[in-house]
Amino acid sequence: MFPSLVSMVLLVVHAVLLDGALTFKQTDPVTGTQLVCEGCAPGTYLRARCTDTSRSECAPCAPGSYTEIWNYIRKCLRCSTCGRYEVARTRCTAHSDTQCACKEGLYRPTQNHMCTRHRACASGEGVLSKGTSEQNTVCHVCSNGTFSDSVSALQNCTAPKSCDGAGQHLLLRSAPWHDSVCTSCSELRDGASYLREILPAFFLHHSMSEKRLRRLVHLLPSEDGKSQGGTAALQLPELNARLNTWIASAAEKQIRQLPAVLKRIGTGSSGERLHSKLQRIDSGVQQLCGALGNEVEAS
Repeated sequence: MFPSLVSMVLLVVHAVLLDGALTFKQTDPVTGTQLVCEGCAPGTYLRARCTDTSRSECAPCAPGSYTEIWNYIRKCLRCSTCGRYEVARTRCTAHSDTQCACKEGLYRPTQNHMCTRHRACASGEGVLSKGTSEQNTVCHVCSNGTFSDSVSALQNCTAPKSCDGAGQHLLLRSAPWHDSVCTSCSELRDGASYLREILPAFFLHHSMSEKRLRRLVHLLPSEDGKSQGGTAALQLPELNARLNTWIASAAEKQIRQLPAVLKRIGTGSSGERLHSKLQRIDSGVQQLCGALGNEVEAS
């Protein structure tokens, strides 16, 4: 989409700029005399060439067309239209073409001319600088005690919640991908109940293939001991929704079986990480009311 280049090419042969105005050589078709004709200003086109007895005749560009430079073309250039993923930053006028920019959430890489979606920072990362129509999102790893438990092109790392108020105490320190977990002696629960709080963030951070996620959802423990049925036709969004529904409603004894299920589907390292989190929580729950202030470090 470079219409202005077309007009420039048309002006190369026998064209000269004098005092800011273009002139071009023209042979009178009747007398054969070599003439120097005046060109037309931006926003106009050459309606009629000069002759021995008349000067060049220029006319204004009609709506929907333009010329950006001095010229001697016989027709104005058609205004460009923005693509499917673009919006008009400036509208076309008689003197300038349409200027397009990528739509919100997209940018144009320097190596091509197609609008591309901004990068979404992964769980455990935050947005250092937001994407623009020309630049991609810049991400950075959450540090200094901050975290991000989402995949986002807009959200930066945030400080974890404080466990200092209303008898609350730190049970599990935040990690770059999950928030802190708090409790109090008067509201102690089963350790698996606290693990539930970080499970959505855990599965977002330790993502798995659709095939493996389907096996996980199929094997999720239930009250009657039967596996979850009807997963064969589910797509990735539906599988994630089924997993999150299970997390919200599962009993503590079922949540405790989850590390073993992860190992069973071939994600042993994820199962070990989750088991380690649960052990740390259980240890913290046992120690908390006997010795307040013991904190469970996150791995």
